[in-house]
Amino acid sequence: MDRQNLTLLTDLYELTMMQGYFKNKEENNTVIFDAFFRNNPFGGGYSIMCGIEQLVKYIKELHFSKEDIDYLRGLGIFDEDFLAYLSEFRFTGTIYAIPEGSLMFPREPMVKVIAPIMEAQLVETAILNIINHQSLIATKAARICYAARGDGIMEFGLRRAQGPDAGTYGARAAVIAGCVGTSNVLCGQLFDVPVKGTHAHSWIMSFPDELTAFKTYGDLYPNACILLADTYDTLKSGVPNAIKTFQYLRDKGKLGKGYGIRLDSGDLAYLSKKARKMTRARPSLPGASAHT
Repeated sequence: MDRQNLTLLTDLYELTMMQGYFKNKEENNTVIFDAFFRNNPFGGGYSIMCGIEQLVKYIKELHFSKEDIDYLRGLGIFDEDFLAYLSEFRFTGTIYAIPEGSLMFPREPMVKVIAPIMEAQLVETAILNIINHQSLIATKAARICYAARGDGIMEFGLRRAQGPDAGTYGARAAVIAGCVGTSNVLCGQLFDVPVKGTHAHSWIMSFPDELTAFKTYGDLYPNACILLADTYDTLKSGVPNAIKTFQYLRDKGKLGKGYGIRLDSGDLAYLSKKARKMTRARPSLPGASAHT
């Protein structure tokens, strides 16, 4: 995922237009392509730029392999002289971009490509794919981090992302925008970002009762004891048993700073507020937090 040839990550019409330009070489003028957006997403006042690192790698790796050429030949729409040109293709243009993590606003260039028109045409689709997706994730993450008012936000989107690339680069974008870590281990390896996690409902259900499951997990990970509190009944069972577990670890002198509860289902706004009151009602448990 970190290094791969994405040259064919393009719309077919980019290549058919390239062949048209190739057949009319005098039309292969240097052009300027600006990528921009018209409105901020989520009704916000700004967006966050993200995706530049992958864009740079894409440009550096840009070349048509023998397998690429054979595939394009098999489509029956490209002439041999054009395929020969593609086999030697390298990007010679210049690309400018807003730095990653920066604020950006509607109708200003996110990315500016200055290149011969055939080259600019080829990279258009991939640039939009890379920048649009990662900037969207970063913008949403920034809004959530702002709303949290300093509380740590963890990225946990891999299970619902549209494939491995989206999950991994989306996690990276979220960390750039302010998240304190991600559940995605591959993202942690590739980009050296903090990885964090809790446990699954299946962990709870594999024990005779919820409290035993919580205590066992707490003994294993007292410094990162985030307990999933909604397996059975959030307010009547999960939160009370989590509090008992935190007190159990405190009494053993093992309770670390990284503890709290996690909620996955139900009315999260209501449940998180009630859970917060329940945990904060215990003066012996400073800083207990609720994660949704």
